[in-house]
Parts: sequence; structure tokens; C-alpha cells
Amino acid sequence: MTLYVKAGGRGPELVLLHGWGLHGGVWAPVREALEQRFRVSAFDLPGHGFSAFTPLRGFDAAVDEIAAQVPEGAVVCGWSMGGLIAQALARRHPVRVRALALVSATPCFVEQPDWPHAMKIGTLSGFALGLRTDLDATLKTFVALNAAGGPQVRTAMRALAGELLARGAPDPSALDMGLELLRTTDLRAEAPGIEQPTVVIHGRRDALAPIEAGRWLASHLPRARMVELEEAAHLPFLSHPSEFVAALETLHG
Repeated sequence: MTLYVKAGGRGPELVLLHGWGLHGGVWAPVREALEQRFRVSAFDLPGHGFSAFTPLRGFDAAVDEIAAQVPEGAVVCGWSMGGLIAQALARRHPVRVRALALVSATPCFVEQPDWPHAMKIGTLSGFALGLRTDLDATLKTFVALNAAGGPQVRTAMRALAGELLARGAPDPSALDMGLELLRTTDLRAEAPGIEQPTVVIHGRRDALAPIEAGRWLASHLPRARMVELEEAAHLPFLSHPSEFVAALETLHG
């Protein structure tokens, strides 16, 4: 089935991939600026937003479904879970991806014995339990964690919360599957094979994907550079829109 994509603007192709529990509307505050330089396509991932009718069947299936609609030679920008998908797209469908922007991204979301730059499994397990007991409260907690630590926290939280249900409630099974993907996906071994030019955009106050994860990506991807935002948390495109847009413009080509 076809995923929902909102497209606009003129220029090189830019694909935007959102994070868990949200949809392509989360990019609204920066769309106008991006569309002045790029042809922007903001996807609703499987099970999210207006793509809720398309089941989220697993990580590899989601990557392949998205790849089928990514224009050849696009700049792919992924935020949070979307950043995980963007890494896999670049590795497995290189013809589709000319360059990468990884925003608040990590190759592995959950702490491992050899990977301390991540959230604890208990945090993710708490989300999974909450999905079954109190969906609304769980999503609100997630929104709060997205904004935690950054400047103008209340403004960022209101912006994100306002978008959360703007395209209807996410499919609970997709939310559950999304958490499972975050729990089980580890792309560290694939990083050296991602050869596209990459900009890693990360806030030093990120409470969901620690800054060390972004630094690891920047040092292990062969053609990556790092943009660190000292006062940003997990929402740099909301809290620091001009810096975010400037970082993407370096990939204009």
C-alpha cells in the first residue's frame, strides 16, 4: 500500500522521516524554509498519521516500503526512529539516497553491555506497558521526554503535543511494534558501509538519544560531520530551526 507523503517546494529532493508516535506534520515549523531550497517530501511512516492503514510489519519491511517511494538521489533526513530507518535506507538502497541528515539519531536506542550511549531497557519497557494501560498518558510522557532539557521547554512541548493527534491517533499495534523495533535494532555494524555524505545534528541535552550516540555516528560513518547544538534536546528542528535548516542546506548539492 502507498504511504502518505506531503510534498512541496522546488529543488533537489529532500525526504523527511519522523519519529515514533508522530507523523510528517511534526516538520511544519521548518517546512517553509526547507521548501525554498528543496523539493520536500514528508512521509507518514507505516501505522502513523495518514498512513495508519498501512501496518508496521517490521523494520526491514518498513525500510523497503519507504524506499519504494523515495525519489532516486534524494537527501534523506531522519529524526529519532526516522534516523534509524534513514541509516538502513542508505545502506540497503544506496541509489535512492544521495546524502543523509541524521537528527537526534542513534544506531542503537537501547543500552547494551558495550553500548552505554542509550536509554535503559526499563524506560522502553515502561512505554510498552503504558501503551496497554494508558495510551494517552504514555504519549504525553513521551512528548515530555522529547522536550526535556532544552530551552523553551513548554513551547516545544506544546508544539509537539499539538501535532500528536492532528492526523488521528496512531495505530496502537504500530506503536507497540515501533517500540519493539527500537528495542531490537542495532545498526552499529552497518555504519562503516554508509558511504553517503552525512550531517549528524544532535542536541547536547538530548534525554532519549544521548549526544555520545551522535558523536559515535559522526566518527564511524566514513563521510560524516557533526553539528552539536549546546542548548538543544531531542527536538533541534523545533528549538533551533535556523541552525537545523542551515545544516541541511550544506547537503543541497
